[in-house]
Amino acid sequence: MRLPFGEKLLMLLFLLLALGGDAFGEARKEELVIGLIPELNVFKQMERFRPLGEYLGKEIGVPVRFTMLSRYGNLIESFARDRLDGSFFGSFTGALAIQQLGVIPLARPVNLDGESTYHGVIYTRKDSGISDAAGMRGKRFAFVEKATTAGYLYPLAYLREAGVTDIDAYLGEYFFAGSHDAGIYAVLEGKADVGASKNSMFDLVRAGDPRVDQELQILAVSGKVPSNGLCVRPDLDADLQDKLKQALLRLDKVPQGRRVLEQFHALRFIETGVEDYQPVFGWAERAGIDLKSYEYVNQ
Repeated sequence: MRLPFGEKLLMLLFLLLALGGDAFGEARKEELVIGLIPELNVFKQMERFRPLGEYLGKEIGVPVRFTMLSRYGNLIESFARDRLDGSFFGSFTGALAIQQLGVIPLARPVNLDGESTYHGVIYTRKDSGISDAAGMRGKRFAFVEKATTAGYLYPLAYLREAGVTDIDAYLGEYFFAGSHDAGIYAVLEGKADVGASKNSMFDLVRAGDPRVDQELQILAVSGKVPSNGLCVRPDLDADLQDKLKQALLRLDKVPQGRRVLEQFHALRFIETGVEDYQPVFGWAERAGIDLKSYEYVNQ
């Protein structure tokens, strides 16, 4: 018998209790393990975060180790199963983790454009002849993952607001690229006619590949949602939570921290709370998704 996701999660937490410690494990003294979502390929993502981890470890007195989560859809399950201390969640995965695991948001980066939020963009090739949802009928669409705001929730809502209630019947084909940059390249290389990504990743790829400006055009832009923020398990030592938050908030105040920010492609970090995820809760409601029971696990 296939159990509902909530019951499976409870069974997993009870198993962890039986093995010793609480559902997320005792506060680690050896190291903090923080998950990363695969919005970029693994090498680029780890290269971006490594200096931040080294800096945080020195500031809080506990080594920080980042671990790449293989797929967006496994994030909630992996967080509990692997007893992670925290994760840099995307807006949708953060909203899921708040609702299903009770994680506590601490801080999020301010991007180089001065924004601490991002928005979704839907794009196509300039020579595709597509200008709106009507032109997408029978075309190939590259989503990112079902557990992303910009890469799935927004384009799904965009199509529904245009009267598309069944994407299987409307689109000729659709697939999940697995990361934002992979979706962009799928359209650039003709593997898809239309794609959707977060604007910060679109701009990052655009900065390194002139073909983006030469060959792609943006068709639609979503409202703003919070950029990827660090959330921690609810039972993480309160003093350690505060040290992590303060270390992030002070990054732009010291020379070494500013060097870390430069490598991270951000200006500074700002405090983040559950209230910042309200736009995502609203998007999910509009899309008919109940975040408390939403289950999506990559096979």
